[in-house]
Amino acid sequence: MTNAATSTGFTGGSLKADDRHSRARIQRNSFWTALCVTLSFLTLIPLFSIVFLLLQKGIPLLTPSVFTQLPPAPGLTGGGFGNAIQGTAVMVGLALLFSTPLGILSAIYLNEYSPKSKLSNVVRFVAKLLTGIPSIICGVFAFSVVVLSTGTASALAGGVALAVLTLPTILLTTEQALLGVPKTLREASYGLGATKLQTIFRIVLPEALPAIITGIMLGLARAAGETAPVLFTAAFNQYWMKSLMQPAGSMSVLIFNFSTLPYDYQIQMAWTASLVLVALVTMTNITAQLVFSRRRR
Repeated sequence: MTNAATSTGFTGGSLKADDRHSRARIQRNSFWTALCVTLSFLTLIPLFSIVFLLLQKGIPLLTPSVFTQLPPAPGLTGGGFGNAIQGTAVMVGLALLFSTPLGILSAIYLNEYSPKSKLSNVVRFVAKLLTGIPSIICGVFAFSVVVLSTGTASALAGGVALAVLTLPTILLTTEQALLGVPKTLREASYGLGATKLQTIFRIVLPEALPAIITGIMLGLARAAGETAPVLFTAAFNQYWMKSLMQPAGSMSVLIFNFSTLPYDYQIQMAWTASLVLVALVTMTNITAQLVFSRRRR
């Protein structure tokens, strides 16, 4: 009897202790879950604040004419920033034209042909180092290489500066995308008699394409918003650009110039240009994600 009671009392005490521990774990889990959710919402506050401010201050001047007209002279009203949109599109396009093939092909070499060689390690290190270099250094580099060689600031020089900025982003994201492709797909392709080159371009790249496009869009977003490299290399042009070898307007430089002027209309135009720039980058990212996610499915 005594042994049975003792055993029963011990078991009951253990159950009560386990119950207390379970409740404590549930409470801790609920606390940390609530904390993470709260912090997640807090991270959205700056984003929504910026979007709200851009909408509030940028919409009043957002008319079709701002996309087709030239910037107004200081102190005057009217006009737009069509030349800045043109220059930004040209320079970002040149940057992607220079950096995308080089970045993707470099990533293919790093991941598929020689992933552990000394050269690959050096390339990875330099690419990661470039992601942390201030953008103005890339502008100085392009100024020294292109502007001093040609004797003039130009859209081409701006494209080269932005290409240096976007190259490491495209290279590193492409390598990660290739690493995410299962090895079984490569082995199945080799088993069917495909060569390494055929496997890369017909199996690996299509599978990694959505992630690669994401990296390209990240590079595009960074290039479109840079000011310092463009100031050094493309300067600014108040008129329509007619040649790649002449100065070009850009959205970022126009925003910088107009925001420093002591005229209310120009400051308002800077807000409108900021809204348009953010909207263009956002729509480009969303469109790319939708198109390539559907294609992948």
